[in-house]
Amino acid sequence: MLSDSNKNIGNSSLAIAISYFVCNGYTVSIPLNDTQDYDLVVEKNSKLYRVQVKGTTFKTKFGVYQVALKSCGGTKGKFYKTVCDTNVELLFIVTADNDLYLIPVNDIKNRYTSNLGNEYNKYLLFAPLVGNN
Repeated sequence: MLSDSNKNIGNSSLAIAISYFVCNGYTVSIPLNDTQDYDLVVEKNSKLYRVQVKGTTFKTKFGVYQVALKSCGGTKGKFYKTVCDTNVELLFIVTADNDLYLIPVNDIKNRYTSNLGNEYNKYLLFAPLVGNN
């Protein structure tokens, strides 16, 4: 993942998510703007899912990736919502080590941040044998 700025983390994560879904037989739709809660709509077996995509490079002092579940924006970067307050079904997460997670939003325990430790291992889609670092 290109991680030299928040914008590049977001763009890289979105590209990786699109690639994952396409390579796994989903039809991917991309919204025309960024005013909705979701980044992608994916379809498989005639079922639609709204997906929010997040990327993270931050590790806790215990070496576990942590992902921010809140969204900030505007000219002052103010907090305005969290994934738990949206109408999104799935959260797709990409870490700096290219670990991929696909988590049903209803299974997220925290509102503002989440540590991708053992409780989320069942949602791990891909973990490379060798990280980027």
